Amino acid sequence: MDYIFSIKNILFSIGGQGVSLIEIIAVLSGLSCVYLATRAKVANFWIGYAYNIILFILFYQKGLYSSMLVQPVSFAINFFGHYRWTHPKKEEENSQHQLKISLMTNGKRVYFVAQIIVLAVIWGTALTYLDNIWPDIFKEARTPYLDAFITITILTAQYLSAQKKLECWAAWFTVNITNISLYMLAGLVFMPIVSAAYLVLAFFGFSMWKKQWKLNN
Repeated sequence: MDYIFSIKNILFSIGGQGVSLIEIIAVLSGLSCVYLATRAKVANFWIGYAYNIILFILFYQKGLYSSMLVQPVSFAINFFGHYRWTHPKKEEENSQHQLKISLMTNGKRVYFVAQIIVLAVIWGTALTYLDNIWPDIFKEARTPYLDAFITITILTAQYLSAQKKLECWAAWFTVNITNISLYMLAGLVFMPIVSAAYLVLAFFGFSMWKKQWKLNN
């Protein structure tokens, strides 16, 4: 296990920061996954499974333990979304016999925002103790509360995406904006750039999903 996670495969450096092979693979698979999601293509889930595994290794290398530990949960949500998109109830079907895009109530929106804040505080506090509990495995966590906030927001965005809620894009906007700061602090080179690309794709995704929502409602 230590051997697997110690493989960094640095290819070249930019601005004094090494760029690893796994970081490049993460960028390419992540962009592919998000692009397919903006088009509401079910194929995004297949790439998403591999993306979760790649990110698990990458975040371990960079000491972003919240983002690392959440990948198995993210994998499970990805599987749930794959099933939901392809096995909707009759009243939830669109013209392609897949799950149609829908909106949440204002009450649900407030609930999810409050949930993100509360869980981020709890998880961020827990992260500060990881290096004390398992010092042989974990180093001191970097920016634990920011890491926790992004992690909880990603899970929320993924859950809403799995349910094809239009509001998922608001969560993705928040994730991508804050991820740029987090990745720069962690010493990643391409990931801040790809987060900016995700942000652009999120705007396209919101626009495309909104058009499809209007067509089906």
